[in-house]
Amino acid sequence: MGRSNDHVVVLGASMAGLLAARVLAERYERVTIVERDALPPTGQHRKGVPHDRHVHGLHPRGREVLEELFPGFTAEVTAAGAVLCDVLAEVRWQLSGCLLKQRPTGLPGLFASRPFLEGQVRERVLAHPRVSALEGCSVAGLAAAGGREVTGARVLDAEGRLTTIEADLVVDATGRGSRTPRWLSELGYQAPAQDRVEIGLGYSTRTYQLRPGAMGGDQGILTIGTLACSRFGALAATEGGRHLLTLGGIRGDHPPVDPDGFAAFAAALPTGDIAAAIEGAEPLDDPVPFRFPASTRNRYERLREFPAGLLVIGDAVCSFNPVYGQGMTVAALQALALRKLLAAGRAAAPRRFFADIAAVIDSPWDIAVGSDLAYPQVPGPRSAKVRFVNAYLPRLHSAAADDGALALAMIRVIGLKDRPERLLLPGRALRVLRGSLRRTPKQVPGVAASVRGKAGSSAR
Repeated sequence: MGRSNDHVVVLGASMAGLLAARVLAERYERVTIVERDALPPTGQHRKGVPHDRHVHGLHPRGREVLEELFPGFTAEVTAAGAVLCDVLAEVRWQLSGCLLKQRPTGLPGLFASRPFLEGQVRERVLAHPRVSALEGCSVAGLAAAGGREVTGARVLDAEGRLTTIEADLVVDATGRGSRTPRWLSELGYQAPAQDRVEIGLGYSTRTYQLRPGAMGGDQGILTIGTLACSRFGALAATEGGRHLLTLGGIRGDHPPVDPDGFAAFAAALPTGDIAAAIEGAEPLDDPVPFRFPASTRNRYERLREFPAGLLVIGDAVCSFNPVYGQGMTVAALQALALRKLLAAGRAAAPRRFFADIAAVIDSPWDIAVGSDLAYPQVPGPRSAKVRFVNAYLPRLHSAAADDGALALAMIRVIGLKDRPERLLLPGRALRVLRGSLRRTPKQVPGVAASVRGKAGSSAR
């Protein structure tokens, strides 16, 4: 069957699905988003995003991509309530028990609630004349010609009626629950191998109205645990002058959802900044829990055969430990990779697409996996490279408490502006050595980056 640029179906109105639809609309005459939920107004929670009540933000690179896809996005969402801030000068990064030296970076990030950010993107995507949404419809499976070429999607409406929507391309953006591996098996293809890191994360979030000056002029405080205390906390400004506090822990050490237990958990974080900031604050709701069992990565790029007419994107490919805030930014980078393929006329080349997004995923996946494996209670193999990096990074964090250049280098990696191996450049390694001789680094993990090639590992 010949392929045209007439119609594409995107399964799921997730951030990944919305951004995929945005770039697909540049090349296809019609883009139909099929979504199980009724899509709410901007700022309201959606059942299909169970983690949307917790702290969210856009790393600098993610904000840049959204600005490219939606010119004027930053100014418009900031005017609507999102908080734009310098990601080092106005955010306290407490890694390995050390506060990175704050300094201007010229790297703005965005803090806002997930319903707000997703709603702002959704408004812009659905305003495109080539994009429409089928709400309240669930996907029953794929349509295929001869079992080898995907020609559309089988969809159930709210009344349970089955319809086949024909398409030149189907894009699966249904998230962690993606059924593409099963559908591939039904079509006679091999399902992808899956990498899995059992982090056993549990976290809870509460909204506060802080007292004036509680943050000391900063917009966020991020505390990521130590070997002695594997808990984390993130307190961030959000729209409406409120602040969200997300607390979490791994392998069963999860924050309570009763108010007193939640406050006690905050007080037991490795540093006291968050507990001090919420002292005297007015809680606006009760803590809401969420569980994240494991980071997962489906290795579609390793399959030798894959049906024409089908792509997979976003969390359906790779779902990261959400502590590191990478999900939306990586979804944006995958959409950008798809856009480049479309411009080159290769939209229907799945193997090329999966290879390209694998390159996008590699660094953030290594950052998350390396960080998770720094905790001895997390099961998984630890190569010599992983052990080296997890010994190096606490010393980097310690040195970066006094060295603004090292702090900036760390933040550029966390913000997905630079690759992790840049932290091992000879000049930086020497600064780390000198800094660690002046300070006694705690033997604790922080945001560990596995450096591919030179030093690295093989994870919303």
